Amino acid sequence: MTGTDDLARRLRRTVAVVAALNFAYFFVEVGVALAAGSVSLLADSVDFLEDTAVNVLIFVALGWPLRRRAVMGKAMSVIILVPALFAGWEVAGRFADPTAPAVVPVVVASVGAVLVNGTAAWLLARVRHGGGSLSRAAFLSARNDVLVNVAVIVMALVTAWTGSGWPDLVLGCGIVLLALHAAWEVWEVSEDERLAARALAGEPID
Repeated sequence: MTGTDDLARRLRRTVAVVAALNFAYFFVEVGVALAAGSVSLLADSVDFLEDTAVNVLIFVALGWPLRRRAVMGKAMSVIILVPALFAGWEVAGRFADPTAPAVVPVVVASVGAVLVNGTAAWLLARVRHGGGSLSRAAFLSARNDVLVNVAVIVMALVTAWTGSGWPDLVLGCGIVLLALHAAWEVWEVSEDERLAARALAGEPID
């Protein structure tokens, strides 16, 4: 078995584990988010479904040719946008009457999310170069989710101090911007793969 084959095998095993972790924790966080009334935590819970989809698609598409992987990478960038759109919709609906979420359950759920996403990012960091834009999409998503989880904890502490629902709404806007940046990075990597595939095929580079 070559080094490349071994890396691909480890990547597939890793994304399978990460997908299972994300799918399981989605049900935990969405339940807490609904009970606590936190729009930012609810948006973060959707991230767990997004991460599940990304890692499942990597597992399926890993053995595809470079050109098809580039197309899939662009699809991943679109998938990353889904939680941002969801968060944007929720934020827009709360601006008329921002209600402060319950602090303690939000903090507890977010600490758990940090552990899950931190573990996923650590696992994926070791194999992120094994699948091009696909594995980069998974790593970026997990890394960004850790940052969002920490931000949710800070938001909850600010909410406890102010009693205001505005920190929750402001964080929702931040999640949108973070997802946009991650999607753009993945799109750029997949475009590089598309150009590399054209070069290997002897086609002109546009």
